[in-house]
Amino acid sequence: MDNAEVQARDHTFIAQTYGRFNLALSHGKGCEVWDFQGKCYLDFTSGIGTNSLGWADEKWLTNVVEQASRLQHTSNLFYTEPTSYLAETLSRVSGLKRAFFCNSGAEANEGAIKTARKYSHDKYGTGRSVILTLENSFHGRTISTLAATGQAIFHQHFFPFTENFEHLPINDLSRFHQRIEKADVCAVILEIVQGEGGIQNLEAGYLQGIQTLCQERDILLIIDEVQTGIGRTGKMFAYQHFDLTPDMITLAKGLGGGLPIGAILFGERCEETLGLGDHGSTYGGNPVCCAAANAVLARLDEQFLSAVTQKGEWLKQALLTLPKVKNVTGLGLMLGIEFEKGISASDVQAKAINAGLLTLTAKQKLRLLPPLIIAQAQLAQGIAILREILLD
Repeated sequence: MDNAEVQARDHTFIAQTYGRFNLALSHGKGCEVWDFQGKCYLDFTSGIGTNSLGWADEKWLTNVVEQASRLQHTSNLFYTEPTSYLAETLSRVSGLKRAFFCNSGAEANEGAIKTARKYSHDKYGTGRSVILTLENSFHGRTISTLAATGQAIFHQHFFPFTENFEHLPINDLSRFHQRIEKADVCAVILEIVQGEGGIQNLEAGYLQGIQTLCQERDILLIIDEVQTGIGRTGKMFAYQHFDLTPDMITLAKGLGGGLPIGAILFGERCEETLGLGDHGSTYGGNPVCCAAANAVLARLDEQFLSAVTQKGEWLKQALLTLPKVKNVTGLGLMLGIEFEKGISASDVQAKAINAGLLTLTAKQKLRLLPPLIIAQAQLAQGIAILREILLD
């Protein structure tokens, strides 16, 4: 088997919906991955923030293999130990009350949307179903989460979308205040750091103001932690940097450490909103995926999260010393590099692959999402590769 053979089979038999790199991966360990020709790459992508513990972490692997050998799937007609344990852990580390498990971030956001509208309808009746999101946001690729996504590039070809979503400019509290005066809003969904929107940080005062207004008007505050959650920003959840108390948070990506799992966590106001038969997911709460997530959360203690913060700060400062770097945005190990005029992030990305470094892009920025376990020496190795590219 070689790279070309894998790519040829993909082109023939898989729907061509992805702009893949000219690279087929064979196996990985820690923060390194190899192609079929044996070339090693340093990973600053972690599967778009999903392989939180890198490849083949020993404890993660043990949990997955042991659970798969005992009980790989049951449906939600039965109780399972890893699922209930995961829900308890998430409740403890978030301060929220209950969990619903699904398979992806888009599914989690869909469930949060349903919950918000049912909460408002149960309490206030009709006429209060608008959900506010932000420009440049990204919340998924289903019809409803596309409607929630505040990027026109994703709104092509698929009309009509689910109604009653509106997108407001980020960090503009007066605009938000003005909009909710219509009294038809049931919820707001936001990302603390907009990932696909270009690693844009929301301001602390804006976030606090949103929360205050939501609490005053009984509008549910939903925080999309699909990319920012599970230690990515140096806290278990990004909202914890800003002393927020969300009514719901949505999770996926890093939660399963590489296996598909999503979750909605419900706060006190809406912990009982969804009742018997209101929502479901055949694979949601799959015991193998939950066992994987339990292994991830077991690693993310205070010392581990402090190390993520330290590594993120070091990486940000090192990036700012590179030639042709204009600015660095983000939190923790979720960083976006803005280059000076004339430097293309896509070009830097392509050159980095050739040099043995895997990176991502977001809008016009180079996006870095290394595994949370990455060593200081590996961060320095990545900086050295980028420096050489930018000096060329």
